[in-house]
Amino acid sequence: MHSLRALWSGLPVLGQDVALLVLLLAPGLLTGLLVLRGFKPWRLVRAMLRRFRGANAVFVALIAVSVGIGVGLTAQERGLRQGSARAAERFDLILAAPGSEITAMLAAVYLQPSDVPLLTGAQYAEVAADPDVVLAAPIAFGDSYQGAPVVGTIADFVAHLAGDLAEGRMFATSTEAVAGAYAPVTAGDSFTPAHGHGASAEADAHGGAAYTVTGRMAPTGSPWDRAILVPIEGVWEVHGLANGHALSEGDRIGPPFDAALFPGTPAILVRAEALWGNYALQSRYARPDMMAFFPGTVLAQMHGLMRDVREAMSLLAVVTQVLVTVSILAGLVILTRIFARGLALLRAIGASRRFVFAVVWSYSAALIAAGSLAGLALGWLAASAFSAIITARTDILVTATVAWAEVQLVAGFVSLTLILALLPALSATRRQQLADLRS
Repeated sequence: MHSLRALWSGLPVLGQDVALLVLLLAPGLLTGLLVLRGFKPWRLVRAMLRRFRGANAVFVALIAVSVGIGVGLTAQERGLRQGSARAAERFDLILAAPGSEITAMLAAVYLQPSDVPLLTGAQYAEVAADPDVVLAAPIAFGDSYQGAPVVGTIADFVAHLAGDLAEGRMFATSTEAVAGAYAPVTAGDSFTPAHGHGASAEADAHGGAAYTVTGRMAPTGSPWDRAILVPIEGVWEVHGLANGHALSEGDRIGPPFDAALFPGTPAILVRAEALWGNYALQSRYARPDMMAFFPGTVLAQMHGLMRDVREAMSLLAVVTQVLVTVSILAGLVILTRIFARGLALLRAIGASRRFVFAVVWSYSAALIAAGSLAGLALGWLAASAFSAIITARTDILVTATVAWAEVQLVAGFVSLTLILALLPALSATRRQQLADLRS
């Protein structure tokens, strides 16, 4: 047992996936080899498929829908988990005022409108001066333009989030902006932000203030692709607050900030040079006046809370497949009655009972295989369509693809139904031959 476990662990991931696929298909394939040993019933099977095209199409469609539901649900759930995790991967450590980590994460990482308390200038100055911190980026939100969030931050955060700009240059004054990859503005546009988001946004709250777009970020696959990023000084200024700098500094933007003139920020993205440094910073700043958390950890907790939903979806898919399998078996038994006279004629001209058994089983196997392959394609199409809808609604890039898990799910279904297809075949061979010939 230990040697088998060691052998399995030594296989590459692809080898394990292929091996599991073969193991799942093996019972069904072995059943087929035993049933068809010594026979070649394919001409008869093709004739049966052509003659009963309508009924065959209905059964193939039933199988395809059943398999498609299972494939689509599992692929979509995995794509949503991967997409949400990918959107948060650039956010190493988030600092925020004490409260709900989930609310702070949704606001700072996924740009969901939320009212959160602010961190003070003294707190930001403490974090920015920490020798283990290589990036301390304030993130200030609350304004929008044509539904796109307007977020105040610093230039280093833009570079950290999306790398080099795809177009134009970085903002250099408090009245300039950099657009996300799919934000509703282009380089050279000027706009006035609204205060708030959605239907409650106050379009004229910042009358007289305007930003000019100077560049566009590369796509990140996150809600930030629709955001418009501006210097945090600009956010403070349009709200009539100090801009973090003394008047003698002129129009300078970016850190260092004067703690006494720092109006506050809802969140700070913090990054250390090394991974272990982020854990040290998290321990250091998780205290009564400030919370420090890893978005990935909070996201994993949310995925854990959703596990029951995922299991319910999986159970729904299994129950659906079981019900359809029962329906298929019952339908195949009915179909064998439709061509019972033809099978009786085969027996009358000398065909063995076992040959008739092989013909009926092969016919059933053809329907099962065709429906399962169609279901795999249908599940992929459904998952792709739903992914596009979710991406449009959440701005999180969700790419649901058919992976080994779905192929193995279908392989298990095919193998099970091929074995159960022995029942209709057995039923066909036990019919009264004389009565069928007279029918």
